[in-house]
Amino acid sequence: MILRGAGASRRGTTYPVGMARSPLTLAALATSAVSGLDVRAASPVGVATGSGFDQAVLDTTDSRRLVIRIPRMKSAEDRATADLAALAAMSPGVRARLPFAVPTFLGQTPVSGTRAVVYDYLPGEAVGLSALTGAGTLPGSIGRALAALHSLPTSFVADAGLPVVRPLDTLASSVTVMDQASATGLVPAGLLDRWESATEDPALWQFAPTVINGALSADTVLQSHDEVSGIVDWFSLGVGDPARDLFWVLAATDTDAVDGVFDAYNEARGQSDRQVRKRAMLYAELEIAKWLLHGTQERSTEIVDDAVGMLHTLVDIVQNDLDRRIDTDTRPVMTVTEVQEMLDRDDRRQSSS
Repeated sequence: MILRGAGASRRGTTYPVGMARSPLTLAALATSAVSGLDVRAASPVGVATGSGFDQAVLDTTDSRRLVIRIPRMKSAEDRATADLAALAAMSPGVRARLPFAVPTFLGQTPVSGTRAVVYDYLPGEAVGLSALTGAGTLPGSIGRALAALHSLPTSFVADAGLPVVRPLDTLASSVTVMDQASATGLVPAGLLDRWESATEDPALWQFAPTVINGALSADTVLQSHDEVSGIVDWFSLGVGDPARDLFWVLAATDTDAVDGVFDAYNEARGQSDRQVRKRAMLYAELEIAKWLLHGTQERSTEIVDDAVGMLHTLVDIVQNDLDRRIDTDTRPVMTVTEVQEMLDRDDRRQSSS
């Protein structure tokens, strides 16, 4: 189990927002965004202060269900723009390879310096980590769904000009977070040693980058009848470390459920990435470090105290627990230059194969 509550899901609450638009107002804007649209009912969805959007579910006279979203802050507008670019890159052929639904962009209209965007509605409920159990079929469905995503051809991402991140870049970004958190003087020494061992372990970073959503959470993966039915929010679509799509699962309270996700994932991908779970553990822990950094940047004593409390709880959990090691401890420590040379050799072998 990894500590829950850290990261982006909290950060939206620190930004001031104005009064939310009503569902009826959003319905009227939707008719401007989609030609010929006739809305018969509109209902609220989500919490604007958490998501950064005004949004509503629309029922049309021709029996369709749609979603309209309007950003309420600059960060949300950036996400909306990136989301549209990602969805445009996902052709019908790409979508057909996935065992779950992806939103379809239907139209947009300018409003108050930003824009309202209309998508089709994806049925299903957000995955509830507290209710995710090893006894159900959902863990296996999550593992297979993510394996299918990570098996997509990477070419469509590169062709669309979306981010392509190499293993060395992934390692460098993790080291940056670790160093910045260390500079606060608030991270327990035991965690810093743990993270440093992981970042100095070359075996941990030998992976083939895959297509990733890049921002998955229990709120963006939808399930229906204990099966993954859809995934929303594709603003971080790119090529990178598949472990970034898996670390959120570690927050589930049922360890059998976590094992079920990773077992199904590894079976579907043929054990092609033996260290994916260890890197996912590292990313989950570094989310708390990011929460600490966010608190220091915002000068929020409340956030900093919250993050520090989680870090101290985490070090108590992982200390001396061999099952929670995030380094492979299989080789002598290599320098960063040696790691880069090794990864470059791997890249050349993969390119020639």
